[in-house]
Amino acid sequence: MPPIRPAVKSDLPMVLDLAHALAAYHGDTATVTRAALERDCFGPTPWVTLLVAEGATGLHGYAALCPRMQLQFGARGMDLHHLFVCDTARGRGIGRALVEAALDHAQSQGCSYVTVGTDTKNRRAQGFYRAAGFDQITPDPRFRRRLA
Repeated sequence: MPPIRPAVKSDLPMVLDLAHALAAYHGDTATVTRAALERDCFGPTPWVTLLVAEGATGLHGYAALCPRMQLQFGARGMDLHHLFVCDTARGRGIGRALVEAALDHAQSQGCSYVTVGTDTKNRRAQGFYRAAGFDQITPDPRFRRRLA
């Protein structure tokens, strides 16, 4: 199992490639640039937390987390905005390890929940999140996992 760690600036070219691969998987064309990733992950006001799965030949996957809030309840949360594992590394528990690291990160930030959305047709991802302890909360589908 490759180690999961916070991304550093030198990871951005590989993360960019992975983000483009995720977009292609969904039939989209990614327009994100390295400059935008650097701004949003390492700029003066970071918007995204990136966790990466590092292997011997580079990054095998990443998780991108964005803050959320339920102000009326005073509840902090995180959205697992992206989770991607490259084709050659799937089926080895890397996605699960990235999710666990994302949950740990959210808990360390005082969050009481993590949300994630999937494409309505992506039954595999929906099953994956259910198996990881997430509950479906909307029909589009969106999932949430409460943290202790």
